[in-house]
Amino acid sequence: MAEQNASATVSEEAPNPTPRSEETAPSTLSPRDKYSPAGRRRRRRNILILIIAVVVIVGGLFLWRYLGSYESTDDAQVDVHLYPVSARISGYVVKVNVNDNQWVEKGDVLVEIDPTDYQVALAQAQSNLANSEATARSLNITVPITSVNSSSQLQFTSSGIEDARAAIAAAEKQLAAAHQQVEAALANDVNAQDNLRRYKLLVDRREVSQQIYDQALATAKSSTANVAAAQANESAAQQVVQQTQSRLTQAIANHDYAQTGPQLVSSTKERVQAAIADVQQKQSLLQQAELNLQYTKIIAPESGEVTKTVVVGLNVQPGQQMLTVVPLREVWITANFKETQMKHMRPGQPVQIQVDSSGRDYKGRVDSIAGATGPLFSVLPPENATGNYVKIVQRIPVKIVLDQGENRDLQLRPGMSVEPKVYLR
Repeated sequence: MAEQNASATVSEEAPNPTPRSEETAPSTLSPRDKYSPAGRRRRRRNILILIIAVVVIVGGLFLWRYLGSYESTDDAQVDVHLYPVSARISGYVVKVNVNDNQWVEKGDVLVEIDPTDYQVALAQAQSNLANSEATARSLNITVPITSVNSSSQLQFTSSGIEDARAAIAAAEKQLAAAHQQVEAALANDVNAQDNLRRYKLLVDRREVSQQIYDQALATAKSSTANVAAAQANESAAQQVVQQTQSRLTQAIANHDYAQTGPQLVSSTKERVQAAIADVQQKQSLLQQAELNLQYTKIIAPESGEVTKTVVVGLNVQPGQQMLTVVPLREVWITANFKETQMKHMRPGQPVQIQVDSSGRDYKGRVDSIAGATGPLFSVLPPENATGNYVKIVQRIPVKIVLDQGENRDLQLRPGMSVEPKVYLR
């Protein structure tokens, strides 16, 4: 009974063994009990309990340190930027070169649109450009010709004015001489008529011969004819003066017209500039036609798997999405950690990612931490200032990128659920 009671007492003290209990327990035993079989069993049991307690404490310490060395979450998925492929022109689809879930490389031709209309538009743009360039070249040649003609015409009309003024001066002098001749002829005619009247009286009284009277009569008629001739010359001189004055007026008008030559040159230059602008416009239209012809071939913007919604015979419009390229080589992990897990999380920390679908583990690292919690990016962000407020632990998106070569077999698909474990130490 004493041994059983002693065993019970040791059992009650076993959960909290200390070195002191081991030292005091043997002191309460007699030398006989100490070396008895029961005493040896008690001593081995105490040592075993002490060892177990130490192991539990050390294991608990290591477990605590291990559990505090990482943060994990099951609110995570595989993400990637999807590349939508849409038409940039309208047209009839004549060929689709890919199937669903087919792998394509960047630059591969995925879809072909009927190019006939755009080939015709390109030919028309080329002809319009050639016509505009020919017009511009002809106007460029016209500018120097017009400039030279304008300068020479201005000089010619200036000299014509001087010539006309000189001709007017000469004609006026001739008119003055003719007028003097008329006055001289009139004076001679008056004298001749007076002589004729005197000789008429004398011949009637037979004081002079008939021959002298006939001479006086002939002289009188000649002087009258000279008067008429002088007056005719004066009239002709007046007409010459009027003609030269008309020529002067015409020369002045020509000179005024010639002075508009610089404006004509300027106008021609402006037409040349307009022609050059038209050439540039036609060049732009030609480039657009070439681009539209290129757009009849829809190419892959990035390497990846294709999901298509286009078939042969479909009439597409600009901006209409026809395919989606999923770049599986560029996937990453978006993990939504609780804000209480973010205290020691930093970019660059190693991450172990376990995929739910296959159970496979991937290695990666923290790339970046979002600048705001997830709800702030939603269509209707929370308004904590209104209504009843209930505190909810928020989640912050963390971007995790895979290490080089981890996804070499491209088994990760966007949207797959994963469980990342970020090691903080």
